[in-house]
Amino acid sequence: MKKILILTAGFGEGHNSAARGIRDALAQIAPDSSVECRDLFAEAFGRVNEIVRRAYLVGINRAPRAWSAIYSWIDRRPDFRSGPRWFSRVRQRLSEIIEPDRPDVIVSVYPPYPHFLDELFGPADGSKPRRVVCVTDSITINSIWYRCSSVFGFPVSPRFAALAGQQIRPSGPPWRILQMINAGQSSAAGLARWLARIPNTELTVTVGRDEKVRRAVESIRNASAQKFTIIGWTTELPQLLASHHVLVSKAGGATVQEAIAAACPMIINQVVPGQEEGNAQLITQTNSGTVALNNDEVIATLTRAFADDGKLLHEWSENIAKISRPAASLEIANFLLEL
Repeated sequence: MKKILILTAGFGEGHNSAARGIRDALAQIAPDSSVECRDLFAEAFGRVNEIVRRAYLVGINRAPRAWSAIYSWIDRRPDFRSGPRWFSRVRQRLSEIIEPDRPDVIVSVYPPYPHFLDELFGPADGSKPRRVVCVTDSITINSIWYRCSSVFGFPVSPRFAALAGQQIRPSGPPWRILQMINAGQSSAAGLARWLARIPNTELTVTVGRDEKVRRAVESIRNASAQKFTIIGWTTELPQLLASHHVLVSKAGGATVQEAIAAACPMIINQVVPGQEEGNAQLITQTNSGTVALNNDEVIATLTRAFADDGKLLHEWSENIAKISRPAASLEIANFLLEL
């Protein structure tokens, strides 16, 4: 029985999404394996970690220039292992877990962990535990990801693979729009008012666990002539993406990769400087959608996409299907089991 440890953190949902994707894929193809997901920052710092996590979400949404400067500073650091001493609690926690449990493989989906592992155990040399890094960004990747011993790519939930090939997305109008509002994006709620007014469409809005956002969106729906569906935190995201014609959301690592896995074109309405720029480039460079950074641009872009029987939308759909890899997590799980 293989023992696999997955290290994640709550600073951006992409990391946790990647961890769940690997965990679920391993459970599917190797149910006798022992798989554990741990957020050592939450374990080591408790309430302080939650305060910092919330501050991070506020910072990337309300002070993007300041976050861009921090991101660039991290990218320029020659050696992250000699970084801030306040991470010593995480290093200690990591050592306490690995020494008695001795996992066969350690997978890091949050970039500081492999540096801590290099510091604790030296560079990865093929000895146990084997170490794999799963990068959650695209194209523009901070050097903290690859200034460590080993690197791999992004896994989406294996449920995307199960949906691949099924025709659950309607072929034509009414056009189904999915708006995903991420944590800390309370200002994005106002866009729902305008999306609901686009003729010949059906709107679904996901609000996660943010009750403030839910109340704001419900207020908009109650005042709207065209009603729409509101969904909280859900495990049905693969089904939602596969059944809608277009996604409107920010350029988060997991969000972009999941849209690609479901072959759902994307209109990106927010890009966090530095860490999300490459994700947006992946969509625009493959002509799998576009970037529209204010409400007027989003509505104008959707109107253009739906014109001429959805000519532009169909073009995006064909392009995004070409780069879709819905079985990525299963491939990664097989790779881990073979180590």
